[in-house]
Amino acid sequence: MVKVLNATMSFSSTVVLDHISLDIKAGEFVSLVGTTGSGKSTLLRLLYMDIFPKTGIVTVGNFVSSSIKRKQIPLLRRKLGIIFQDFKLLDDRSVYDNVAFALHVTHARRSDIKKKVLNVLANVGLSHKRNSMPNQLSGGEAQRVAIARALVNEPFLLLADEPTGNLDPASSLEILKILKDINARGTAVLMATHNYDLVRKAEGRIVQIKEKKLFDVKLKH
Repeated sequence: MVKVLNATMSFSSTVVLDHISLDIKAGEFVSLVGTTGSGKSTLLRLLYMDIFPKTGIVTVGNFVSSSIKRKQIPLLRRKLGIIFQDFKLLDDRSVYDNVAFALHVTHARRSDIKKKVLNVLANVGLSHKRNSMPNQLSGGEAQRVAIARALVNEPFLLLADEPTGNLDPASSLEILKILKDINARGTAVLMATHNYDLVRKAEGRIVQIKEKKLFDVKLKH
């Protein structure tokens, strides 16, 4: 489903990732760990093809980095759910409209939009907040809205870039539980984080970026 083969990524003359390879199978939960600045976000950007490797190949579903056309990149991203540390909600729209926005851009039917938005809000426990504005939400609630927005197009892979980085420990565990529930329903999840306590609780596969290389690792409990 996802295959990174011998990918190298550099910015100017600085190598960030050096001949890394990664496979993610359908329905897997993978935690991506590494220190701040180690290249976790760079790897995620390679997967949603915001950037392209200097060498090697990135394959996501039917999309291949060496042959994808610029006009196909939005089609790729509709098949992915992407969550950021800073939520990226639209401040002038309600919770409902923030989630619905992801469907409007795909020209979904109005009746389908309502059904899908209410369904994903229920899945993240925010049905009662659908008319609230972002400034009325806690950090944990805002991240749950971001997750709902990422899920509404029914992606096969959810990319979570430090999804709990701005949250307190209780809210972080709440977000992890939602991500695990999403995974249990069949969506693959790649969660980038430097929170090793969270990774232990995730109980999935762990890969680590260290010194520009990528390794499978096991954490000591």
